[in-house]
Amino acid sequence: MIIIILMFILIKDLNIIVLMYRLAFSRVRGIIPKISETELIALTSGGTSIDRDIFSGQVPKNKYIIHHFKKDKNHFDIMKQRAEMIMKKYGQNNIYPSPYINNVMKDLGDNGFLGMIIDKKYNGNKMPIEYQSKLLSLFSSYNPSIAVACMVPNSLGPGELLQHYGTTEQKNKYLPQLANGKMIPCFGLTGPNNGSDATGMIDTGIVKKNGDNVYIDITLNKRYITLAPIANLIGVAFNLKDPNKLLKNGKEGITLALVERGLPGLKQETYHNPNDAGFPNGTLKGNIKIELGSIIGGEENAGNGWKMLMECLAVGRGVSLPASANGSSKLCTYGIMNYIKHRQQFKMPIGNMEGVKEKFMEMFVNTWIINSSVHYTNYILDNNSTPSVITALMKYQTTERARKVLLNGMDIYAGSAICKGENNFFTKFYNSSPIGITVEGSNILTRSLITFGQGLNKSHPYIYDIFNSIQSNDLDKFKSTFNNMVLFGIRNYVKSFKFLNNNRLELLTVRFSNLSNFIALLGGKIKANQIISGHMADILSNIYMAYSLLYYNNNHKDLNLVTNYCIDYLCDEAERKINYVIDNYPNKYIRVILGNSKYQERNRSINEMNNVYKTIINSENVADILTENIYYKNTVIEDLEKLNTIDKKLYDELYQKLISVGEYNM
Repeated sequence: MIIIILMFILIKDLNIIVLMYRLAFSRVRGIIPKISETELIALTSGGTSIDRDIFSGQVPKNKYIIHHFKKDKNHFDIMKQRAEMIMKKYGQNNIYPSPYINNVMKDLGDNGFLGMIIDKKYNGNKMPIEYQSKLLSLFSSYNPSIAVACMVPNSLGPGELLQHYGTTEQKNKYLPQLANGKMIPCFGLTGPNNGSDATGMIDTGIVKKNGDNVYIDITLNKRYITLAPIANLIGVAFNLKDPNKLLKNGKEGITLALVERGLPGLKQETYHNPNDAGFPNGTLKGNIKIELGSIIGGEENAGNGWKMLMECLAVGRGVSLPASANGSSKLCTYGIMNYIKHRQQFKMPIGNMEGVKEKFMEMFVNTWIINSSVHYTNYILDNNSTPSVITALMKYQTTERARKVLLNGMDIYAGSAICKGENNFFTKFYNSSPIGITVEGSNILTRSLITFGQGLNKSHPYIYDIFNSIQSNDLDKFKSTFNNMVLFGIRNYVKSFKFLNNNRLELLTVRFSNLSNFIALLGGKIKANQIISGHMADILSNIYMAYSLLYYNNNHKDLNLVTNYCIDYLCDEAERKINYVIDNYPNKYIRVILGNSKYQERNRSINEMNNVYKTIINSENVADILTENIYYKNTVIEDLEKLNTIDKKLYDELYQKLISVGEYNM
């Protein structure tokens, strides 16, 4: 790129310049991959936020500092009390299969938990995303199976799709019943032959005619459908075919429709057991016939299903799953933080041992990262942004980091973490953790194919405009955008030298932007270089989460030491990955050019870790943040907390109770 722009500057002959632009136009056209209609829809759906600034190489100072949420606080407090009432009533037992599953759903519906995304004009209980997230974290910290039952109706499914695309008749009929729980929704997309490739070999629906009646004949074979065993309003996705040209409006393609339980031919006969996690999940099968009016939004929305799905993914990916990861991580970290203060081995609390400290610190740092990024993302979404790249990275990052929290915590809690019993607060999360990794697009797919690739095309300041100019064969637009991109590339290449910026996060941001420009030169080969794409997604994610820490914790000046330690942790990870990407760039000459962006490995100071550990253990503010919106009444966590203040006479008795594990008569 540098050579090209210098040639443009030096050459005076206008005809030669035009020829060179045409050559560049042709070259760029050659490296841009063929993009399917479904890929193009995914690319153009959703918006951008701070991710665009990160790809630009500079996040303006103070632009994204958040103000802590206080709107409708009384409403949230009431909902929190209701949530605690439900958890007290049903305890920590799995809610499915069980004889009281319908009672659970009724209580959730009666108390407004199934209508948190539904507008009040439909008798819904719509509330800010920040409050939805906090309530989901609350449920998740105590009973993950109740959290899932609450999560699905407030995520991608009939409720959200109806509000965005439903006809007036459909909205008036279904939304009030979804809001109060009389109708339990599920959404059927995945089947045996379409998983991560969601629109691959998906079920087929064929438009047919019987006399004057035009209908759709659909053969269903859906699996992994959460709430399917108990749902009575079912959204289904299928590939619509119209071989006889019977549609007056709409078109062939992915289509979304609503069916009710009991429809002739619909089979809801079997359920799955997802790792004993205890929530309803199952299958939808059979051959059904539906009217064109059952299509969400009516016949004119036939064939628009993929676009509809892409525009409604943010809640499930960016809110629900991160909230559940936050709830489990905070509870486990808080529990272990108290445990290591009191558990004695080698005549000392195990928290005094550096091996335990090291495990706990990794556990804590990932929890702190999850918590900050969850609240920061909620803030972005509550300000009417729809950043599809950020919600994608949040899903895979928070669920992966929550899994690390669990594994480190189980290492410390040891035998108590692997034996079932009342003192084991890990197994329910351990069983649920792989499910969050898998659903809403597997983390492998999201990380290696979607996050960076979509970010490069959507969030980069120039690449999508270049793509558009190629698609529309607009040479003038290409010239203008190409010039801007080349100048942008040169500027960020120069800024990526360390002597120009000593701020670690700012330098990392500009180096990511610079590296992204060179990765873009791979064009369609990015899809094949999935390891490089995955590492670039990780770098982008770490930068985003570092800014989340910086901005969300802006009001916690007393915890700057903790915040900076976590930011450095993220930078450490990202810098190693930048080195890896540069070392594995397919062109050896570009590897040399990118040498200025490589990092020397940093060694963490043990003293620094010990100092931050001491701050964490002794800080009431840290404890307050970890316990905010988690629930642990009458559990081992509450008893561990009591050890901090209990009378010495009672201490030994409670301590012995807490270090016991479940025992069962033979």
